[in-house]
Amino acid sequence: MKAYRITSHGQPPEQDDVASPEPAPGEIRLRIYACGLNFADLLMQEGSYQDTPALPFTPGMEVAGTVESLGSEVSNFAPGDRVAVFGGQGGLAEFGCFDAARAVKLPDVMSMIDAAAFQIAYGTSHVALDHRARLQKGETLLVLGAAGGVGLTAVEIGKLMGATVVACARGTAKLDAARAAGADYLIDAETQDIRDEMRTLGGADVVYDPVGGAQFEAAFRACKPEARLLPIGFASGEVPQIKANHLLVKNLSILGVYWGGYLKFRPDVVTDSLCTLLDWYDAGRIKPHVSHVLPFDRANDGLELLRSRKSTGKVVIEIAKEAATHE
Repeated sequence: MKAYRITSHGQPPEQDDVASPEPAPGEIRLRIYACGLNFADLLMQEGSYQDTPALPFTPGMEVAGTVESLGSEVSNFAPGDRVAVFGGQGGLAEFGCFDAARAVKLPDVMSMIDAAAFQIAYGTSHVALDHRARLQKGETLLVLGAAGGVGLTAVEIGKLMGATVVACARGTAKLDAARAAGADYLIDAETQDIRDEMRTLGGADVVYDPVGGAQFEAAFRACKPEARLLPIGFASGEVPQIKANHLLVKNLSILGVYWGGYLKFRPDVVTDSLCTLLDWYDAGRIKPHVSHVLPFDRANDGLELLRSRKSTGKVVIEIAKEAATHE
């Protein structure tokens, strides 16, 4: 089968012919139709992600496909089932074997493209806002990086939960995407001061931050007393240093969020969240924003779109046409 492989950190993945895998006892083997790209894929390429696999490896954290075969201990899936999986790696390939416990069956109305764009972005934002921050109806939610893969889902979910949503992004096109996702107010990070704009709106109760750096510091200063700040990631490349005495003065809380980490110590948090999110999708309440769908041989172009911040929402690599499942 064809698969992309990273053989050296700092180098782009290269497509290669490798042996097709066979499922271990607790695994399912998938025919992969689509793979969602994430900023973490770039960090893995550089070797700086907290869960970077040992070299060589196939990148691609989340996939959608159909079950081809089952490991000996798997009984809750059948060949032909349409599923999405957060595997952590292995997605940029024609076939893959994944832990069955990480797979979820898809609603009939969900396309493979939507499924590949769904789990990490929506899962991160829902766990962050619902489980961690306990966002309440009527609170003010500030979303930084609001046009990115996780940022747009935070805008959408925050609005569904009844918050007043302030979206911060760079440039008109990205702010338009945030507005379409439900943002009540917009801040252009290129031309406006986050702290000043938030003060005119009365401050933030919850800050959702996948950016870090100077934007985190500005948002930190614009918080109301007892606000909760959610570090999701550091797309700016700068990890902010938090002054504990400032937390004390305003009674602020910093709530770290690593969605994949819950699979190791509280998988029920992820499972319950995904059940809610899939119900919302089935009811038409949420819809992934996919700005680019690229063919398999352009996977590196997709990664470059993330690196250059030229995408909004998600970038998905289509490995095979879904119609092939019905042939």
